[in-house]
Amino acid sequence: MSQSRKVVITCAVTGAIHTPSMSPHLPVTPDEIVDAALGAADAGAAILHLHARDPETGRPDQTPEGFARFLPRIKQSTNAALNLTTGGSPFMKVQERVKPAETFRPEVASLNMGSINFGLYQMLDRFPDLKMDWEREHLENSRDLVFRNSFQDIEYILTTCAENGTRFEFECYDIAHLYNLKHFLDRGLVKPPLFVQSVFGLLGGIGTHPEDIAHMRRTADRLFGDDYRWSVLGAGASQMRVAAQAAAMGGNVRVGLEDSLWAGPGRLATSNAEQVTNVRRIIEGLGGEIATPDEAREILRLKGGDQVNF
Repeated sequence: MSQSRKVVITCAVTGAIHTPSMSPHLPVTPDEIVDAALGAADAGAAILHLHARDPETGRPDQTPEGFARFLPRIKQSTNAALNLTTGGSPFMKVQERVKPAETFRPEVASLNMGSINFGLYQMLDRFPDLKMDWEREHLENSRDLVFRNSFQDIEYILTTCAENGTRFEFECYDIAHLYNLKHFLDRGLVKPPLFVQSVFGLLGGIGTHPEDIAHMRRTADRLFGDDYRWSVLGAGASQMRVAAQAAAMGGNVRVGLEDSLWAGPGRLATSNAEQVTNVRRIIEGLGGEIATPDEAREILRLKGGDQVNF
């Protein structure tokens, strides 16, 4: 790794996979999401990937109203680039999922690049003491869940946000998703540099073996050459191992309690900032430097925080 190379850290602070009973540190309320986001930014995250939740139940909430409870507060308190999910929850339809990005015109929005089986039910064995009925149902129903991201769905999100100036974090859960992205690049519906987020370790997607990570990188290099910026996230216990391998290979990294609840074997992370700090140590130990928010904007050609609608 070149000592002068800047590494973009993204932090996904809450997500829609983990449920409140799994960790007392999972941000749920607007105040908690604001505090978690700002803590992650202070620790070194240049991009904050954001989901909303119902503050009473902790259920994923993809309404613009849910995001409006914290977006302006975060923007006023940090220079970090804000990234809104269009993935929402795998149980939601695409018209619901795209609404926050359509409404708020963020600098970045996530975009899932293909349909996959999306298994969460195995977490029932690890977390038997769930407090709310919806949590158990949420996990159990994933036995028969296909997270739909058809070509039509992807095109719908791209065209809905086409005039926003929003760039996308293209979430690729398997090799085929890279080919799907190449399809949209060839059609001119996406523009380089592509921000490719390779996702490892979700049941239904590619695994976390070092060869899986290398294969994803090799394939992206072959398809996109210099027209993309690579980042990775590892789900669960694989988070830091995947991040370390990718950072050593010249990649950017994503951490956060959306992707993993852990800070070490059997030890829950007490905050998103703790995970950002841990991955920052890895990056700097490898001779890298973390990118500031403005450096991340330059690397990814983001439009700037003054051009969003919040």
